[in-house]
Amino acid sequence: MSMCSLASRFQQGLNKTTALDFLAPLALRLYLVPVFWMAANSKWNPFDKDSSLDSVIDWFGNSEWGLGLPYPELMAYLAWGAEYFGAILLLLGLAVRWISIPLMITMIVAAVTVHWGNGWLAIAEPSAQLEAARSILQEHGNYKWLTENGSFVILNNGIEFATTYFIMLLTLFFIGAGRYASVDYWLAKKYSNC
Repeated sequence: MSMCSLASRFQQGLNKTTALDFLAPLALRLYLVPVFWMAANSKWNPFDKDSSLDSVIDWFGNSEWGLGLPYPELMAYLAWGAEYFGAILLLLGLAVRWISIPLMITMIVAAVTVHWGNGWLAIAEPSAQLEAARSILQEHGNYKWLTENGSFVILNNGIEFATTYFIMLLTLFFIGAGRYASVDYWLAKKYSNC
């Protein structure tokens, strides 16, 4: 058997995996759903009477200790709405390409206004600060309990997560919600002859 025919057989086998190509956009959507759901609900949970966007509006608008954004009330509602309804639409696989746009904008704003000054890394590299925190926790806390499921880390709050989510959303913008496991697929199938 020649190298060419062997490569051709491998390629034919690889091509058969396209029957499962719906799994990639489904995985991206399902990964992003809790990310945006939690982000939205940390801003405002409309089902909790004690929850409001007031603290987020204050943080968005205050230039001394917050972000100093223009129109903080509008920005807070837009960010919350994109994340809240975005999580629902991503879960359903409905209007995925459309909802990806405001979610990508939200990630750009977050990266530039909140995370940019902290560099790339989301989790800080080992440092004297981290070692000091570990020492304090070992001496005054239940360090074994705190680290039984992983190492103690310090959040660096860089642009890494926002950029990663942006890239995932950009991918969904171009490829859509995927076949079979999305409302978009079934709507397109039903109304493709209109």
